[in-house]
Amino acid sequence: MAAENRPTADNHSGARRATPPQMRRGGAPSAGVVLTRELRDGVDHDRANEYSTMDNLTGKIALVTGASLGIGRAIAEAFANAGVDVAVNYFHHPAEAEEACACIRRSGRRALAVQADVSKSAEVSRLVKTVEEGLGPIEILVNNAGVSRPQPLEEIREEDWDELITVNLKSAFLVTQQVVPGMRARHWGRIINLSSVAAHTGGVVGPHYAASKAGMLGLTHSYANLLVRDGITVNAIAPALVYTQMMAANPRARADLIPVGRFGQVEEVADVAVMLAGNGYITGQTINVDGGWYMT
Repeated sequence: MAAENRPTADNHSGARRATPPQMRRGGAPSAGVVLTRELRDGVDHDRANEYSTMDNLTGKIALVTGASLGIGRAIAEAFANAGVDVAVNYFHHPAEAEEACACIRRSGRRALAVQADVSKSAEVSRLVKTVEEGLGPIEILVNNAGVSRPQPLEEIREEDWDELITVNLKSAFLVTQQVVPGMRARHWGRIINLSSVAAHTGGVVGPHYAASKAGMLGLTHSYANLLVRDGITVNAIAPALVYTQMMAANPRARADLIPVGRFGQVEEVADVAVMLAGNGYITGQTINVDGGWYMT
């Protein structure tokens, strides 16, 4: 019993603290310890049981923006494999969006392709209305739409800055604002924002892109804090050099920048998105899928 009572070191301050009785070996209080009303009331067993089933995503409805190609398409298809019906938003690639929908339907799930510029509020309103009429209420939102414009520092103009902030950051705000009221009413929702390693390191595109992706992290933290009591989780994924058409167009993207020595695959990001959609206890976090480029 002496070993069980041994103080443990606090990793941050160096102070030492005793293990709380209720957390000792076996998960049960030690002899003579009575659970307080506050501790008992802190465990809502009915809701705990409810949350334990939320990893089953079958029948949920997701909207993935920018889902006709690359990471967005991989996430849409991974959701379908997890039993989710998916709305595929696109801007420029209608044929590819329909191909993504065909793949989703082959998985036995419903799919809907919707063209919209998610950086414009009127089009976002139309997008959300179309998805809700065609599939049902949006329960999972993935803010993936974005652009990348690799440029030398001296060539970045004000209009370049404005475009990347609008498309990469403002769009996530507009779509989130549209879907949050329904999620709050149903007391369940998952919001997943696609950021980038550039938010942490500056990346290989430019300050306009890095700033837009760093803004996604601030957006994630704020929404997570504001919605945590509403059954809604909000998290970010920060990939690095995942092989897509967008990445291939950047001459500064090199595999030797990545500690693991290779480019990432879109499926590796999609796996994380499915995990976050099925988990009700992770919120306000950034999952770095970057081959070890940025280590926290």
